Amino acid sequence: MARAIDSVLAQTRPVEEIIVVDDGSSDGTGGFLAARYGERIHYAWQDNAGVSAARNHGLALARGRYLALLDSDDEWLPDKTARQVAFLEAHPGIGMVLCHVMRMNPDGSQIDVFDRRKQIPEDGPALRWVLRDPALAPLSVLMRREVYEDVGGFDTALRTAEDLDFHLRVAARWPIGVVPEPLARALRGHEGLSSLASTEDDYIRVMERAAEAAIGQVPEAERRQALATACVKNAESCLWRGRWRDTFALARRAWGLTPDAQVRKRVLRLVPAAGKRALRSILPRRT
Repeated sequence: MARAIDSVLAQTRPVEEIIVVDDGSSDGTGGFLAARYGERIHYAWQDNAGVSAARNHGLALARGRYLALLDSDDEWLPDKTARQVAFLEAHPGIGMVLCHVMRMNPDGSQIDVFDRRKQIPEDGPALRWVLRDPALAPLSVLMRREVYEDVGGFDTALRTAEDLDFHLRVAARWPIGVVPEPLARALRGHEGLSSLASTEDDYIRVMERAAEAAIGQVPEAERRQALATACVKNAESCLWRGRWRDTFALARRAWGLTPDAQVRKRVLRLVPAAGKRALRSILPRRT
């Protein structure tokens, strides 16, 4: 956590307000932060309620014109806020701006760069792009206060995919921009919420809701293809978890939603993959 806070304090454009929400820890975090940072941060403790509730708590307390998010094991590069604030001030019609993210191993080595321009190829209305690939790294976000006041916070009913849901709701109502530079580092390789069994269910729930809301806002063929892509992606995930019935239900749905060749190719690949997985589950293991 200290590394994350230190990276905020090291911004070349000073951050006026730093709110640290403690989601129910009992390890003396409050005392440590008070001793290290004093009044430079606003520390807020809450009963354990999950990541969405913690983010919402911080957003509700914030008073700034611009709002940003940072998890305790991630960090910003020094120019992040300067570059993103400059972008929003130069583009008054954009509500939220993202940046590339360097994804890191626990040992400090770099895995890759999450290139946000590949997802959103041009600044402006972005629902058609985000619906196709709703991935969001919360630490990459800087948004106007009006965006939060308009769309609300994160959905606390979701155990996972709450960031995707937020991204889709913003994209449905606000233009989005990208500073095409890596301005943040995200730690990967540790177990997180993505390991929960509910991941696929939450993802499909979010995509169904967003696709329904997108009727009339994006071309119908693109809307159906986006939902089909989500179905086949989660069919693949269900396959590796051994959720056979869900795998085939999602694959069948994806096939019926779109004639897109890439989607159908991924569906067809599930058949031999499922056979191999099934055989491995019934054949005796070698000792």
